[in-house]
Amino acid sequence: MKIKYLADENLRQAIVRGLKRREPSIDFLRASVANLAGKDDLTLLQFAAREGRILVSRDIRTLPRHFDAFIRHQVSPGVFLIPQNLALAGVIEELLIVWTASEAVEWQNRICYLPL
Repeated sequence: MKIKYLADENLRQAIVRGLKRREPSIDFLRASVANLAGKDDLTLLQFAAREGRILVSRDIRTLPRHFDAFIRHQVSPGVFLIPQNLALAGVIEELLIVWTASEAVEWQNRICYLPL
């Protein structure tokens, strides 16, 4: 199954736009479009799990702890964390490579920091 992404609200919109410009068929939903703006990590993780979407976030401070608790009881499509200092072009390239070269099941219950 092809990867689908969910961008939490702290992810720069330029990342989503740039990735979709490079590959228009990528399914990358923004939290604001899914009425998830302002929601807590658990809500985002639950939505991502229901929808089969890897959560992409810059929330390195709290999301790893919530993810660890979440996967003790539920299956997650995965989480990609992006450090603040990673350049926009690098983020887009990393997400594109992951989307092109892997399947969704490979990231299940994994939390990964970009670059891989």
